[in-house]
Amino acid sequence: MQLTHEHQELYRTVRSFVIDELNPHVAEWEKAGMFPAHEVMKKMGDLGLLGITKPTQYGGLGLDYSYEVVFAQALGHCSCGGLPMAIGVQTDMATPALARFGSHELRKQYLEPAIKGEMVVSIAVSEAGAGSDVANIKTTARRDGDDYVINGSKMWITNGTQSDWACMLVNTSDGKPHLNKSLIVVPMDAKGIDRKTKLDKLGMRASDTAMIFLDEVRVPARNLIGQEGMGFTYQMLQFQEERLFGAASGIDGLLNLISETIAYTGQRQAFSQAILDNQYVHFRLAELRTEVEALKALVYQTTDDYLSGKHSPEHIAMLASMCKLKVGRVSREVTDACLQFWGGQGYMWDNPVARAYRDTRLVSIGGGADEVMLGIICKMMGTLPGKKKFEQARAAQAARSA
Repeated sequence: MQLTHEHQELYRTVRSFVIDELNPHVAEWEKAGMFPAHEVMKKMGDLGLLGITKPTQYGGLGLDYSYEVVFAQALGHCSCGGLPMAIGVQTDMATPALARFGSHELRKQYLEPAIKGEMVVSIAVSEAGAGSDVANIKTTARRDGDDYVINGSKMWITNGTQSDWACMLVNTSDGKPHLNKSLIVVPMDAKGIDRKTKLDKLGMRASDTAMIFLDEVRVPARNLIGQEGMGFTYQMLQFQEERLFGAASGIDGLLNLISETIAYTGQRQAFSQAILDNQYVHFRLAELRTEVEALKALVYQTTDDYLSGKHSPEHIAMLASMCKLKVGRVSREVTDACLQFWGGQGYMWDNPVARAYRDTRLVSIGGGADEVMLGIICKMMGTLPGKKKFEQARAAQAARSA
């Protein structure tokens, strides 16, 4: 991925915003368990940062996804993980399907104010019994005249106590699990919604996360995104950009953590020498830096392949899953090693390496666990158990039919 002057200017703008507007408040927001989402999103909307790839017709910049990757990478300079995650929900998780498949009226009503930062949004897919197993969600939406009536619950919803609307995945029929789901824009002030339960998390503490209960919630049928029954497909398409965004947003934070660890171990003394002067320590930091650079190269290559239009959706899904897997594994490796080198100081709650250790642990779970990513990669490689026999049987059946 070749970075142009425009890419570099965007990166500088976002990095400056993070350093000047977000980082000074992180400690306060971490203790509060949430950040002022409307205030932050409005500032970002005023800078044109919430609709980089969205249509210009609705206030977006209409740029290709390489600019969103640069945006995500610059967010990595935030001194906590919760804010980049919450912002990513607004830009790359809750709004892509609406931007692609929503009606003009729906996009004017909900997408445009989200791009301006006038509305905060959530993606509501996961449930207590259906995290990575999206097909297993139980929340239903039955048609009643000009409305859908929604019943069920959603779990681990980022921005959930503050959002104005949610892009919600629901079952709209009793059909097959991959064909009975729809995405619906659900206003979060609708009667029958209870979202008072703010969850107490190990990390990502500056970002509010809610459990949402829905009891006979009426939503206009016109709030359906695209076609009924296509929700699972739309959500899978959203996942590719979500995973790329998540991988890109991890890069610079890990590089900064390595640099901070070099500085700390360079001045910390033990047994009459700096910790950094031990060969194991500086060799290990070199290995970690190499791993992060490999992650960056994979993210950039995936972005190039995605934008080229020359590759199959399966190829892009495999690479995006590799990016997601790699950022989770590398984040765990880097934060664990750096915390070790910080010693007792690294174990203190407010230490930046301790915060990174807690925050990045979610990366291997949220948005599809590592094991799910491995399954997708194996499927695309043709190495799932029984897959070869199945394909041989299908080929034999086709030959007999011919």
